[in-house]
Amino acid sequence: MWRFGGCRTLGAVQRLSCGNTHHKGWRWSSNKACERALQYKVGEKIHGFTIEQVTSVPELLLTAVKLSHDNTGARHLHLAREDTNNLFSVQFRTTPMDSTGVPHVLEHTVLCGSQKYPCRDPFFRMLNRSLSTFMNAFTASDYTLYPFSTQNAKDFQNLLSVYLDATFFPCLRELDFWQEGWRLEHTNPSDPQTPLIFKGVVFNEMKGAFTDNERIFSQSLQNKLLPDHTYSVISGGDPLCIPELTWEQLKQFHATHYHPSNARFFTYGNFELEQHLKQIHEEALSKFQKIEASTMVPAQQPWDKPREFQITCGPDSLATDASKQTTISVSFLLPEYNGNTREAYFSVGLQGIAEKDVQTVRGLVDKTIDGVVEKGFENEQIEALLHKIEIQMKHQTTNFGLTLTSYIASCWNHDGDPVELLQMGSQLAKFRQCLKENPKFLQEKVKQYFKDNQHKLILSMKPDDKYYEKQSQMETEKLDQKVNSLSQEEKQQIYEKGLELRDQQSKPQDASCLPALKVSDIEPTTPFTEVEVSLAAGEIPVQYCAQPTNGVVYFRAFSNLNTLSEELKPYVPLFCNVLTKLGCGNLNYREQAQQIELKTGGMTVSPQVLPDESHLDTYEQGVLFSSLCLDRNLPDMMHLWTEIFNHPSFEEEEHFKVLVKMTAQELSNGIPDSGHVYASLRASKTLTPLGDLQETFGGLDQVRLMKRIAEMTDITPVLKMLPRIKKHLLKCDNLRCSVNATPHQMSQAEKEVEHFIRSLPRSKKERKPVRPHVIEKPVPSGSGADGSQMIRKLITEPTFKPWQMKTHLLMPFPVNYVGKCVRTVPYSHPDHASLKILARLMTAKFLHTEIREKGGAYGGGAKLGYNGIFTFYSYRDPNSIETLQSFEKAVDWAKSGNFTQQDIDEAKLSIFSAVDAPVAPSDKGLEHFLYGLSSEMKQTHREQLFAVSRDGLTAVSDKYLGVGKSTHGLAVVGPENEKISKDPSWIVK
Repeated sequence: MWRFGGCRTLGAVQRLSCGNTHHKGWRWSSNKACERALQYKVGEKIHGFTIEQVTSVPELLLTAVKLSHDNTGARHLHLAREDTNNLFSVQFRTTPMDSTGVPHVLEHTVLCGSQKYPCRDPFFRMLNRSLSTFMNAFTASDYTLYPFSTQNAKDFQNLLSVYLDATFFPCLRELDFWQEGWRLEHTNPSDPQTPLIFKGVVFNEMKGAFTDNERIFSQSLQNKLLPDHTYSVISGGDPLCIPELTWEQLKQFHATHYHPSNARFFTYGNFELEQHLKQIHEEALSKFQKIEASTMVPAQQPWDKPREFQITCGPDSLATDASKQTTISVSFLLPEYNGNTREAYFSVGLQGIAEKDVQTVRGLVDKTIDGVVEKGFENEQIEALLHKIEIQMKHQTTNFGLTLTSYIASCWNHDGDPVELLQMGSQLAKFRQCLKENPKFLQEKVKQYFKDNQHKLILSMKPDDKYYEKQSQMETEKLDQKVNSLSQEEKQQIYEKGLELRDQQSKPQDASCLPALKVSDIEPTTPFTEVEVSLAAGEIPVQYCAQPTNGVVYFRAFSNLNTLSEELKPYVPLFCNVLTKLGCGNLNYREQAQQIELKTGGMTVSPQVLPDESHLDTYEQGVLFSSLCLDRNLPDMMHLWTEIFNHPSFEEEEHFKVLVKMTAQELSNGIPDSGHVYASLRASKTLTPLGDLQETFGGLDQVRLMKRIAEMTDITPVLKMLPRIKKHLLKCDNLRCSVNATPHQMSQAEKEVEHFIRSLPRSKKERKPVRPHVIEKPVPSGSGADGSQMIRKLITEPTFKPWQMKTHLLMPFPVNYVGKCVRTVPYSHPDHASLKILARLMTAKFLHTEIREKGGAYGGGAKLGYNGIFTFYSYRDPNSIETLQSFEKAVDWAKSGNFTQQDIDEAKLSIFSAVDAPVAPSDKGLEHFLYGLSSEMKQTHREQLFAVSRDGLTAVSDKYLGVGKSTHGLAVVGPENEKISKDPSWIVK
């Protein structure tokens, strides 16, 4: 995976938040992992490593142990913390000097087999032989990172063995380079008369990546602001340069960059450090001697005057105004600081402006900087930022180890001190001291870094209607150049190599060399979460879930949409987006934003369509209100919700216009990275009533509606819809709430929630629902709860008739996103478990080979949603019709039962790794609150997953996925396609 490193602002530490400590019986007062790590002594030697530093970091509830390897100089950082979700990563400083994408192709290729594990693609095979909570690899601008996490100690050792062998002793076979990087291959590999074309996973991934105009802009910004060394090239690879990379260059890059002397190891969690060090030393580092790694990135030579550039991009077909598609930014190089590059940089700008306004924006940036230098920042602005850092440090996530390794990676990569970076408490204290000693501290920094900084880049980007045509033409010219330079003998070799690759991809692989857990290693029971439900104000159910939340209170409310007219439904996402941004009570929108930052960790509102566990045509529609705050700010947060519910402002028309344009732009920007989601939403639109509403709320229908609203000259009619929606949503009727907090915070939480609910309006008379068959469904609160019940108001549409629709959603992309959806059965149906296992089995044993390895798509597979929709998908895919054919072949493969018991067990391991993924204290009980899932229901489903058999898998393949057995929907998001356009069964939009 290519991860482009953009700029970082002064609020970098906001990304950090405390990790998950979810396992039973643990309390914040007990931190055995930290206490154990504090016993290490500087100078102590352990398995070839020497301890250099032991530091307590109380603000993050961890102990940092810094070590170095005696023989190789490899660095190791261990963060001991009472978190069961343990993580390992190894990173190498990778500094390419061209845009062939050599570090990115290498990242893919090292995972295709190693000395100890020579089978093809051990990385993807381990996804099904493990209970990992995360496995991936990332190529950044100047380093490559290989992380994994798991809660199982044996699994940790298995994955560590695979990762060590992959990175230090990869096979780097030529055919793997062909598959993952790039190759010339006949359109039909079996027919040498068909044209030669470029193929390869990374080649297609990067073609897809650069359909994103924001990515084009940020990549160009970095290249031009830091032009002297590695940052002047594209580490992920320019699709026009990738075909210049050779297999020999790939192997040489590995030899010079993937050495322990150029490596940094990271471990996190509550497993024993000694075991990690022993395994790393014995399986990898003991086989190397120290070298001088020549990968240092020199400092960028500062400029003596600002520079200015203009670039082009593809037009945005969903832009709100064709004449306003220009992007402009002003960027400054900063000193050596914790950015994503050796020196950080700061960038500020606007997108979606007219080209004539570029000078206006530049002037606005200069004026703002001058104003700050002269007047400084308001104290409340500074306090809001510091409060944000404080709450983010306390907020707990399930992937804290991954967050930490990502956070320190760049600083550590350039020999900065990662432990100092983690000591945010002392950093904040120093910052406050600087402000106290010098009230103009920030003003002077702004003057130094921005006003007086000559290393300044003004970059603008405007659309070119011929952009994609030109890119395609350049690729064609590159292809012709390659093909025309080939001798007849070389063409014959390419044909034979293509057949050899296809033959290798088609052969079943012996993965017996890989370590694996067994199904018996999976816990037999579902972890129990105790919740209590009581009625506030005598009628509103409130769920309380006591958790070790580290002094943070999490509040949610769900309001039902049953009484809202169909005419207003499409505008609900817009209502949600602007509700907390237009002001409320006596606060204008600026004051409201500042109060939200000062008193909360965020207040969000989002539309929801929630499936029923037992009926495909039954669902709940509504809006979820979510927020968090430090316990001392709970009264303030609930007061803000009270004002938002009772006195929202819908009068700031100019600001509303800005929010609409921003929303429309953000939705349009998100399509290249989420094309498979949009394809799947459209494909499922006609299969269930829930799918229809999901497309309305979150599909391309919503993107296009926002585009139309943003283009309106008079937006007043839309603004007037918001109070009408408010009348149905912001009241007590059909409301339920939930609170997650520590036990001693609960009494205050009950008091504040009661006060909030009593302040809300109620309907004077019972409203009849717009749709028929509304049922009030009591949800069992689960054993251990107090016996009260949550109430879900579900809509059943028994007259709904699913029907098949095939839609081609035209987008000017060079790649496709394909979705095929099938209506199957709901969560509680016994066949649901078999279909879930089947989806994983099809992905691992058939679709991965057909769509990624053979087809060259970046990703593809199958999955079954809680909503009972079975989805086939592909991502950044050079094919569309061929991929749809692969989906059909996958069904035939499944029906044939051409898989082993080992394959089934591996699919179960993969599914259970997701089912048993860690849950943050903030999210405990959420499935019960939203979906009505009790522990008993989850345990029943768990037992059904364990019981899935070969006969059950072949049976559900035939019963639901075969042609004519269930209703299907198809959708392709991508460029024009002659085969589709000539087929009358397809709707082209």
